[in-house]
Amino acid sequence: MSTRPVRVNSLLLITILLLAVTTLNCVEKEGKPAEKPKTIEEVGYHEKTFIFARGADSIALDPHMITDGESALVTVNIFDTLVRYKEESTEIEPALAESWESSEDGLTWVFHLRKGVKFHDGTPFNAHAVKFDIERQIDENHPYHMPGKFPYAQFTLGMIDKVEVIDDYTVSIKLKRPYAPFLQNLAMFAAAIVSPEAVKKYGEEVFKHPVGTGPFRFVEWIPDDRIVLEANPDYWDGPPKIDRLIIKTIPENSVRLLALEKGEIDGMDGLNPDDVERVRRNPDLVLLEQPGMNIGYLGFHTQKKPFDDPRVRRAISHAINKKEIVTYLFKNMAIEAKGPLPPTIWGYDPTIKGYEYDPEKARQLLAEAGYPNGFTTTLWTYPNPRSYNPVGAKLATAIQDNLKEVGIKAEIVQLEWGAYLAATKEGKHDMFLLGWMGDNGDPDNFLYVLFSSDNIPDSNRSFYKNPRLDEILIKAQQTYDKEERTRLYREAQRIIVEDAPWVFLNHMKQQVVLRKNVEGFKLHPTFNKYFHKVRKTSS
Repeated sequence: MSTRPVRVNSLLLITILLLAVTTLNCVEKEGKPAEKPKTIEEVGYHEKTFIFARGADSIALDPHMITDGESALVTVNIFDTLVRYKEESTEIEPALAESWESSEDGLTWVFHLRKGVKFHDGTPFNAHAVKFDIERQIDENHPYHMPGKFPYAQFTLGMIDKVEVIDDYTVSIKLKRPYAPFLQNLAMFAAAIVSPEAVKKYGEEVFKHPVGTGPFRFVEWIPDDRIVLEANPDYWDGPPKIDRLIIKTIPENSVRLLALEKGEIDGMDGLNPDDVERVRRNPDLVLLEQPGMNIGYLGFHTQKKPFDDPRVRRAISHAINKKEIVTYLFKNMAIEAKGPLPPTIWGYDPTIKGYEYDPEKARQLLAEAGYPNGFTTTLWTYPNPRSYNPVGAKLATAIQDNLKEVGIKAEIVQLEWGAYLAATKEGKHDMFLLGWMGDNGDPDNFLYVLFSSDNIPDSNRSFYKNPRLDEILIKAQQTYDKEERTRLYREAQRIIVEDAPWVFLNHMKQQVVLRKNVEGFKLHPTFNKYFHKVRKTSS
């Protein structure tokens, strides 16, 4: 028997087996892998893998459905916006739109889009995608609109009247009224462009299957453990310096820092105040910090008794020892807040004095409001540290002690982060701890978003209403005169401080700790964390 036929059959068999394996791999990529997810160690820790750890998991990965920083941390690396913020600034530069112009009255904006860009699913980015994404959020008749699922839509895009496709790479956006921060809003995470085909494919489950045009593509999400992304080699702004980005959830600050010291992760946020000097003394670590565009606050449900009485709210504002919180609890990693705007935002009013710690004044106001012996209530909190509160639930305990001194007995109610956000949105709370990190560098992003009655209950979780304030905030949106806007925002701040829907607690420094071999990471005023240009050296 000739050996030739045998050799041919062997080669044929090998070829068939290789094709089968390749086909199987393709099928697994299209569907969900059957095997158990690999551990981080199995995924591979090396120079091209960057692991960043934070204290809580994301809520969703559809940028249109989120308001929380933990979700935005991931989505800003998967998705792009029409315009974006410059590095270390809230100034605007081109992104998916290469250029734009507006009419003299500021009502019509025409955007010229970048050509040749594709979503991670291979479908083209174009003007039709822009129209689809905007209308999905603001048009109740859109086939993929989900009522109540787009909490930022009213603020980010609510001023839009109509979106028109001029051609495949030119889109016109017409506004209902002049809106000064329009471009700033278009750079926000909530205005990112999502693949229309992904929305159609996954429907309401698209928040688990993010598909954008950004520097990283989604790989997997293991809840309360990690989110894994991979580099997009075809990214229009150049491929990332790393192959894989892992966003790891480690709830305890101290455990997270220990992992960083051991080299198990490359970077982290949420540093315990007591650990700052420890980090500074470690030659293998680098601490990045800058003044924060944020506020931490104690809010009141202003439509519930006794918090519907401003005298009660002012009393509690006098009862909280903010200096002690900042000095001893936060170890001077923050400054005391006087009002609703941080000093890093233009329009901040430095003449506002706020509420000094004065327990006697607090008791007097409580007596005037009909509560000479105080009252019993609840104080809601989340367990884990946040960027505006590095000690988590310990802050609630400190406030509870302050309230007790003036006769207010506050029972602490603690929920995990996702449940906490849902409960406060539903208004189940009496008093609650929360905070805000500025999205776009404009006062509107604090004052309108957090205090306008338009935003109850999405971002205005104090359920606070003041018709005069609403009028001022809309007027400030509609003028492009920065001097006039500053005047209006300062008037707004005085109204808010007088009404005291919150106790204005603190403005935290922004901090991130990295291994010394990490290069290219820069803090951003919005607290967004961009990993596109991050790289690791061998040392």
